[in-house]
Amino acid sequence: MRKARQQLNNVQPYFLKISSTIADILHHSPEIEHIYFDKRPEVKRRKAGYIVITGDKGLAGAYNQNAIRQAQQLLTAQGDAALYVVGEYGRRWFSQRGIAIEESFHYTAQNPTLDRARHIAELLLERFDAGEISAVWVIYTDMKNGLEAVVRQERILPMHREHFHAAAAAAAGDKAYEFVPSAGAVLDNAARSCLTGYIYSALVDSFCSEQSARMTAMNAADQNAEELLKDLSVQYNRARQAAITQEITEVSAGERAQRSKKEKEG
Repeated sequence: MRKARQQLNNVQPYFLKISSTIADILHHSPEIEHIYFDKRPEVKRRKAGYIVITGDKGLAGAYNQNAIRQAQQLLTAQGDAALYVVGEYGRRWFSQRGIAIEESFHYTAQNPTLDRARHIAELLLERFDAGEISAVWVIYTDMKNGLEAVVRQERILPMHREHFHAAAAAAAGDKAYEFVPSAGAVLDNAARSCLTGYIYSALVDSFCSEQSARMTAMNAADQNAEELLKDLSVQYNRARQAAITQEITEVSAGERAQRSKKEKEG
């Protein structure tokens, strides 16, 4: 978990710079229109794509079920939707219930890497560019303040222009930029990289949340086992003491009976 978190921290400056570049483009070229920032009303009624990130196995408390429950609610509300699942637990759960999976990424949810995030991003961008899906949402688990696990749902395509407004406002006094070959081409490249960063961050956050949830669940199971052992030990000692008391009582009663018999015979 620490290794995955450190990897995310190492690449965050790159994706922060990508976001800053997008903000600069949107600020200095407000008239620019791009498919990754356009709400595309003409395809609004087409199905949306949902990436659901789960673990590969259970024994992690409610980690998997919380993410799946959130996905179910969105799928029920959306109706026609394309489901993309990361993690063996989610793949098995949806398959057993006859819920169609548009694409299942056949690698584990363990040890998330940029290559896996890039592969997912490229597939989604291909479907989005072709108009097969009108939006992309990611459902993942995040550790809130490192203590509380929260299931989040975020739309990553089309991107929200307002998310870049703060950075654009901060760059309001900067000098003019020249984008080569064009602002649209630079924006296209930066947006693709930014999407990869979003997905990679969601994979790492989910992985860290899973490990934390598993440690919490195993700790709770260990404490419960200790309490059960204490209760069973008390019950065993009581049963053992009762058996000893019963044996002593029977021996005493037998001795009294023999003594009474001898006295009568005498």
